Amino acid sequence: MSADGQSVTIGGRSIDDYIAMVTEFHGTFAPGLLLGGFMAEHAMKNLPPGEFFDVICETSHCLPDAVQLLTPCSIGNGWLKIIDVGRFALSFYDKRTGSGVRVYLDHHKLKKYGEINDWFFRLTPKHAQSRERLIDEMIRAADGVFALRYLSVKKEFLAHRHGGPIVLCPGCGEAYPSDHGERCRACEGALPYND
Repeated sequence: MSADGQSVTIGGRSIDDYIAMVTEFHGTFAPGLLLGGFMAEHAMKNLPPGEFFDVICETSHCLPDAVQLLTPCSIGNGWLKIIDVGRFALSFYDKRTGSGVRVYLDHHKLKKYGEINDWFFRLTPKHAQSRERLIDEMIRAADGVFALRYLSVKKEFLAHRHGGPIVLCPGCGEAYPSDHGERCRACEGALPYND
C-alpha cells in the first residue's frame, strides 16, 4: 500500500505479481528490478499517451530487464539501447523527434530512505540487508526517489540500423553484414574467446 492507502502496482500488476514476473524473467529477484519498474512507470506517466517511444538505459544492470518486461522495447527489436555509463537512469524518447524524458535515481532524495540508500551505495553488505525492509521502503518511496528532466536525443542516435547485404567472411567462411568491413568482426578480434 502507498502512503495514501492505495494499492501500488507496476505495469497493472500487484507488487507480488510483478516481483514473481521479474524473478522468472531475470532468473532471481534483484531490488534494481523493482526500482526499475517504478522508474519506467514514472517515465511513461510523463510522456504523451499513444506515442511510440524508444528507450536508452544508462546501465546494463537490472534496469534493461524492467524496461523489456513493461514496454514493447527490447534489445532484439532495437527499441531499447544500452549505453552503459554506470548510471541508474533511463530515457524514453520519441523515435522520430528525439524529444523525451530522462528519469534517474536522485541521491538527494535517497537521504530520506535509509534502506534504499544503503543498498544502492553498497553501504550495507548484501548478506546483512533485509529484503523485506528494502522492498517495503521501495514501495513506500515509489517514484519519490527519482528526478525527471525533459531532453532531446541527438539525431545520430535516432537512426535505426537497416540490414544491408550479408556476405561470407574470407577469414572464417561465416556469414556477416557487409557493412562491418572486409572481414567479420570476429576475425578482427572482437570476440573474447581464446580459440
